[in-house]
Amino acid sequence: MFITHNPSLIGDKIQQIEEDGFEFRSFYEKIKGSKGKNYLLVTKNATVVFKKIKNDLTVIKAAGGLVANAQGEFLFIFRHKKWDLPKGKVDKGEKVKDAAVREVEEECGVKIAKRNDSICKTYHVYEMNGELILKRTSWYKMNVKGSPKLIPQVEEGITAAVWVAPQNIKVKIENTYPLIVDVLRSEHLI
Repeated sequence: MFITHNPSLIGDKIQQIEEDGFEFRSFYEKIKGSKGKNYLLVTKNATVVFKKIKNDLTVIKAAGGLVANAQGEFLFIFRHKKWDLPKGKVDKGEKVKDAAVREVEEECGVKIAKRNDSICKTYHVYEMNGELILKRTSWYKMNVKGSPKLIPQVEEGITAAVWVAPQNIKVKIENTYPLIVDVLRSEHLI
């Protein structure tokens, strides 16, 4: 779902949602289980609408990284039958940028040599124990020295960790989450 003040974004693959009477939980129940459809809520104040949605959900902070090795390859993990980028929840009292490095190192068995600039933030909604969760993930660029061996954190459901050359990223995004595509697109990798 996109929230914007710009109705020109409406295209063939985007269904517009009316702002009058919009309530996120009802909307979520209607679309739950549907795949591949995008929705656009046009409003005069997208910030206010998004804040209202956030206030109605439980927000979990997470952080992760787009990690490059010395050969210019990028780190991908395979978890829950999808290609993903390493990320995880921010611990209480932990800085988001520190959590991003910790999660990548834990999930892939690598040592981050340098954490660079923030890339973007992504949001996704899921259910846990009957509660709607809004996960906000902060993404950072990172580098490792050389091309270290990757050790997937199996206890976190990660069954593979691989280095992927830029020209092979398109194959991975055929089986990934839309928010991962957003992260890669923001870095002009697709």
